[in-house]
Amino acid sequence: MTGRRVVVEADGGSRGNPGPAGYGAVVRDADTGEVLREIAEGIGTASNNVAEYRGLIAGLTAAKELGAASVDVRMDSKLVVEQMAGRWKVKHPDMQTLAKQAAALVRALPAVSFSHIRRELNGHADRLANQAMDDQAAGLAWTPRAEAGPAAAPSKPANTLYGWAAPVGSPTHALLLRHGETPLSLEKRFSGCGEPELTDRGKAQAAGAAQRLREAGIDVIVASPRRRTQQTATVVAELLGLPVETEPGFAETDFGEWEGMTFGEVGKADPAALRRWLDDPSVAPPGGESMASTASRVAAARARVSEAHPGKTVLVVSHVTPIKIMLRDAIGAPLDAIYRIHLDPASLSAIDWFVDRPGVVRLMNDTSHLGEHATAPFH
Repeated sequence: MTGRRVVVEADGGSRGNPGPAGYGAVVRDADTGEVLREIAEGIGTASNNVAEYRGLIAGLTAAKELGAASVDVRMDSKLVVEQMAGRWKVKHPDMQTLAKQAAALVRALPAVSFSHIRRELNGHADRLANQAMDDQAAGLAWTPRAEAGPAAAPSKPANTLYGWAAPVGSPTHALLLRHGETPLSLEKRFSGCGEPELTDRGKAQAAGAAQRLREAGIDVIVASPRRRTQQTATVVAELLGLPVETEPGFAETDFGEWEGMTFGEVGKADPAALRRWLDDPSVAPPGGESMASTASRVAAARARVSEAHPGKTVLVVSHVTPIKIMLRDAIGAPLDAIYRIHLDPASLSAIDWFVDRPGVVRLMNDTSHLGEHATAPFH
């Protein structure tokens, strides 16, 4: 490892600021992109900035242990980058102690540079930090979700015109069905871990989707564990004569204290919290789950399903947020792009999931099968 140029990506977060906190860091080979080491830890109650500094220190420590000849540190925390560059003063006592630790590591390395990057470019470290916080909440020690190595290193895929290029393997064909209407979706209320049942209209929507999917060649049906998705999946399964597999990773985001409230009601009760949530995917509703955390578990669920059913046609019956996340992931958009996607109840979307390249979106928010129960495309 001696003499290797490396990139350190680091991040940290706090669900409450201060609140339950954790950090993540990943060290890559600067030339090949190979992941050399992943580090993450839940650190109890702390602020965002403390967690970010802890991530930086962990990344620099790993780079030193690997014998790096030069280190390019990339973080989406402008505060930490500017303080480490000496352009901003470190005023808080907790920050001063951590900044001194980081500075000592910088002096111990041959060459270190700092770069401020956009949040969406720091997704790997952010995912590690959220995994560490999730494990901490569950009383578990953080463990890597995948082995570090060349396969884990992100790389910018070569552009191609899908459908024009030569075949590159057999994808898993994923049909994504949002559950039918419930009283909460009808009134546009936050609906996460609650268990509302389908309305009569929602049951009719599920039946319409089942008829549409009759000739789709579905091999497997996978559904979120929530009652509304299980009800929707069961209608399709009974028509197709297939069992329903349950995948907890496809459950809706936990909206915590906002469950059952409208957007307007939350905005009136706590406009600052709502704005933080909209501005930052790593921020969770009070007592709930962040969009970044949801994205992490949805990605893991998608990987499990595609690996278990390669080349098959899989119907995934899920919720608005997980389906938006899968669509966003397929096109490589930043996480906050999910706020600019609309999905109707019982709508169908479709993605081809490939093992070694990005997914390809084939359909989005199709409601043509719903007849009189469809939502007008423009309203």
